[in-house]
Amino acid sequence: MNILITGGRGLVGSDLTQNLLNGDHKVRHLSRSKRAIDNIEVFEWDIEKGKMDQSAVENLDAIIHLAGESVADKKWSAKQKAKIISSRTDSARLLFDAVSKLKKKPSVFISASGVGYYGIDTKEELMTEESEKGDGFLSDVVEEWEKSVDKFSALGIRTVKLRIGLVLAKNGGALPKMALPVKFFIGSPLGTGKQQISWIHINDLVELINYAVYNKDIEGVYNAVSSDPVTNSEMTRSIANALGKPLFMPNVPSFVLKLLLGEMSVIVTGGNKVSNRKIKSTGFNFQNENLDETLSQILNDN
Repeated sequence: MNILITGGRGLVGSDLTQNLLNGDHKVRHLSRSKRAIDNIEVFEWDIEKGKMDQSAVENLDAIIHLAGESVADKKWSAKQKAKIISSRTDSARLLFDAVSKLKKKPSVFISASGVGYYGIDTKEELMTEESEKGDGFLSDVVEEWEKSVDKFSALGIRTVKLRIGLVLAKNGGALPKMALPVKFFIGSPLGTGKQQISWIHINDLVELINYAVYNKDIEGVYNAVSSDPVTNSEMTRSIANALGKPLFMPNVPSFVLKLLLGEMSVIVTGGNKVSNRKIKSTGFNFQNENLDETLSQILNDN
């Protein structure tokens, strides 16, 4: 298959690219710079200027849209908030405009989304794809993000939106940052420690994206999380156990996190308990469902 990936150099995109190449697929990337990469065709786009190479979308079987400004890299100033939203909606609009011009359109469009859709902190309530949109900036981001993706359905393209939880991986994302203070004996739960974390092993996420590419019955929105949501305290304790380190520091108070991070602190002081029943009912099997085993494998894999 000919597959285009946006955000192909990111945490998920890098692993997905290698997985697809191992499966003898032809992979293309859309990137801000046309830097040559072995076995990958790289095409340029400039989201802010609304420009992209039209040839990037020609003769494609699938588009996997992972591009988007990180929500956790910088404090949420008004400018940064606008950038977070536009990086998702404007990029989807560019792709839509390019695909609209094609006689032969790709058969499937898969987009990343997020469990932040369900709100700042939904506590013990189990959220499903049918749950209502929650409150807060992240929920608004996801709503606009998914609306920009829904347009592809009008072109007769099977469209899939994966609401992704916390991605656990060795070489990037949140886990190395969470593990670092634990390694130096200063790890502790954040806020109350009771906030829920719905997570997914990066290998399962890559396989889920692959599954969505091939399975023609997969369409619409699906939660991309394991079956084992945990609290922040349980996650911190599991990281410590995997590293063989003690935990003796008190919780970091929510007001301290608010002072340090501003509004963005809700990323760590809030959370959602999210169900994966819908995707599992289609026949998809997660290989990494136990948090302790998952963290031990990731953190101790040399």
